[in-house]
Amino acid sequence: MIPHTHSETSRPTRGTGGRRPHVEETTLRTEKIQVERKLFIFTLKENARGRFLRVTEDVNGRRDHIIVPATGLVDFAHVVQELASTDSDDDDRTRDLDEPAESEISAPDHDGGDDGGGGDGGGD
Repeated sequence: MIPHTHSETSRPTRGTGGRRPHVEETTLRTEKIQVERKLFIFTLKENARGRFLRVTEDVNGRRDHIIVPATGLVDFAHVVQELASTDSDDDDRTRDLDEPAESEISAPDHDGGDDGGGGDGGGD
């Protein structure tokens, strides 16, 4: 088997050591939460591409980040709220995120049965 190697032609060079060029960002709001030994920093920012939330986890100086575009913030907050409201002591209530929430389950059709079809049922 041939080992996988990167050549100069397979990797784009930007003259920045592999890092993306700096993009000017404006901080709109910052909130911090201390949870045990972790500090979570929520920073709402804006740049030329739009608004986004940067969530930073700081554990003893080591930082990890996730970025959530503004278009996904409502869904992101909904999932966090749903998980936070789940009683972690009751395993019967734990469900896979791919399963529809009770509020997302469509009502049966007018004859009381499920049509079993794959239609979108309207909505989104």
